[in-house]
Amino acid sequence: MEEVEGSSGAHRIITSRSEFLHALREGFALAAEQGCRELLLSDPDFADWPLGELEVLDHLTRWAFAHRKLTMLGGHFDEVSRRHARFAAWRRQWSHIVECRSPDSDDERDMPTVLLAPGLLTLKLLNRAQYRASWSTDEGDAVRTREHLDALLQRSVEAFPATTLGL
Repeated sequence: MEEVEGSSGAHRIITSRSEFLHALREGFALAAEQGCRELLLSDPDFADWPLGELEVLDHLTRWAFAHRKLTMLGGHFDEVSRRHARFAAWRRQWSHIVECRSPDSDDERDMPTVLLAPGLLTLKLLNRAQYRASWSTDEGDAVRTREHLDALLQRSVEAFPATTLGL
């Protein structure tokens, strides 16, 4: 992992899957510790995210208590239900602050893998095959990432309901 300190914030280059997963855990811990109004998560399916880990859920619970909003943008959420059952249960409990959306089919190929905590950090996967990623505290990175996610969210639909009604 290579860290670069700039005038506008710190940048860290991540070069492996294990480092990326560690950075996700670190990002959730930082959000719980320092707080931010919202978290934005984006990924085609969230299959590799550590969402079902007890420590991550503890961080999300501590973060969620103070009138927060969690937005998840995913191509589909089948893997979340399958691989992260604890998170799916947590999501039901916190459905009043969690919004899950899927992009327009034309935008699915443009979907980034991102953990954005505005004002704290931007963790962005740059190369999925080699798990090269960037951790940044630079406000400019956060603004550019937010604008990209907002554009995708504007053309998205609700997905992954907290509960399913059936007969």
